[in-house]
Amino acid sequence: MKIINKIFASKAWWFWLLLLLFIINYAASVFHARFDLTKEKRYTLSKATKDLLKNLEDNVQIDVFLKGQFPAGFKKLANSTNEFLQLMKDRNGSKIHYRFISPQEEIADTPGKTYEDTLIGLGANAINLTVQVAEGQENKRVYPVALMRYKGKQALVNLYSGGKRMITPVEMNSAEALMEYQFAKALDGLITTEKPHVAYSIGNGEPVDANTYGIQDALKNDYQLGIFDLNKHSKISTDINDKTRIDVFMIVKPTLQFTEEEKLKIDQYLMRGGKLLMFIDNLIAEQDSLSAVKETVAFDRNLNLTDQLFRYGVRINTDLVMDLQCDYMPFVVGGDLQNPQFEFLKWNYYPLFESKGNHTINKNIGLVSGRFVNSVDTIATPGVNKTVLLSSSADSRIISTPALISLNENKNVPKDIKFNKSDIPVAMLLEGKFTSLYRNRASRSQLDSLTATGSSFLAEGNGIGKVIVVADGDMVLNDVSPKEGPLPMGINFYTVGSQFEYQFANREFLLNCLEYLVNKPGIIETRNKDIVLRLLDGQKVKEQKTTWQFINIALPVALVILFGWLYQGIRKRKYAGGF
Repeated sequence: MKIINKIFASKAWWFWLLLLLFIINYAASVFHARFDLTKEKRYTLSKATKDLLKNLEDNVQIDVFLKGQFPAGFKKLANSTNEFLQLMKDRNGSKIHYRFISPQEEIADTPGKTYEDTLIGLGANAINLTVQVAEGQENKRVYPVALMRYKGKQALVNLYSGGKRMITPVEMNSAEALMEYQFAKALDGLITTEKPHVAYSIGNGEPVDANTYGIQDALKNDYQLGIFDLNKHSKISTDINDKTRIDVFMIVKPTLQFTEEEKLKIDQYLMRGGKLLMFIDNLIAEQDSLSAVKETVAFDRNLNLTDQLFRYGVRINTDLVMDLQCDYMPFVVGGDLQNPQFEFLKWNYYPLFESKGNHTINKNIGLVSGRFVNSVDTIATPGVNKTVLLSSSADSRIISTPALISLNENKNVPKDIKFNKSDIPVAMLLEGKFTSLYRNRASRSQLDSLTATGSSFLAEGNGIGKVIVVADGDMVLNDVSPKEGPLPMGINFYTVGSQFEYQFANREFLLNCLEYLVNKPGIIETRNKDIVLRLLDGQKVKEQKTTWQFINIALPVALVILFGWLYQGIRKRKYAGGF
């Protein structure tokens, strides 16, 4: 304190003041510090993200394609992205570099080629906008993505998963909550040298045609996807040193019965730490069956998986879930055979599952569409935890087998009294130490077949196993258009080109399932960041509008006038006597 007093007492006090201000400003430009006072820690990076940034060996270049004149929602998205990238730069400023550029700009070292060409080649989807500019209106294509480069590799980072021109507050909130996860996942993928191995099972009637294009497209960047024939392979390897090892064994819509030998391979794969992802249709119920007739009967496929899933803790029922929250289908409502009149009506056999946000897998995703979905029951299984990932809405019902599916059911509005069930489970996550289906019942020939492969029989799992069971085989398949070919996963072919066309979050659900099964727990946990959307009470805003307008506009002006009047009054009284 004495030193400060001496400085200001000297004649050159202004010099020392300028020097002090220069030191403070320089220190502020070099050292960044902030205090996150938000309840949900909006501006705090997770430990997994901090570790990724700390251990970087080379520079990371991030290009964000949100530069230009945009509507308010995309401007806010750009600002939120800038704030998050600054958080990353604060952790490792020498390695993190980012910039905002327009996708229509030309690439410096490639004349005639724009960044938009690169984005299209990487599979980025554009959103067409009409924006207001000085000359009037202008059509723009917006790419709400970022391109991350590291050590010669590159990856797209999705900043907004929707496709609408106007970003709602809820969608904006979800995009901000997922931003850390999207960047951390992309960076980890660039750092990791080997991709997880996913096996697509065949041999039991699983589809291998154009309907699986969506699966291949979704997995091509982050996973090694291969075909695995259960009949031709003696076992499913989990050995980390084995080049043919399988990290996730995926079964999608089998139509033929599984033999005991095939079930034993799946069982021992799980006992050795393998991960199962199963999309099963327990009933034969296809939309194509209704193209020629107005009614069809759904009946059991008899896949011979009931006892195996029962042992693991779940049962897929032989029934169908109908829901008032559902997708649309075109129905003939008039006209004649030559000129039928169509109208889009809700098709209760195409339920839409809204995320409950109770787990990392289903957090911050949109509606997931299903087709002829079965219900799922849990079985009391010691050591195995069950988590419902998808369930029906509050207005749903179950019809048991043999289930009659009729096109006439949608001609009249369904009676609400029939749809009196809620939260019917249709997708389940099982985690824990599983018990083998063949414990105390494996035959000598089965034991000999395992011995021949160099493996011993395991009656219990050797660690924490994970199984995801979804009672709908169509959920991860895509429709095929005669004109356009395979459609993206989650789009209903029958609504393409109509006002009801929409891409549901089936792809995101599939990827979230895979990421939870194989990726690092710390990174997948960043999906749990929850930013609370604190909306104003609309009714109170309407009732108290005038009051708050007065407080925010008129009151400050009145206070300034009041203090000015008091100040002038005090001055007049103080100097009324003159000099």
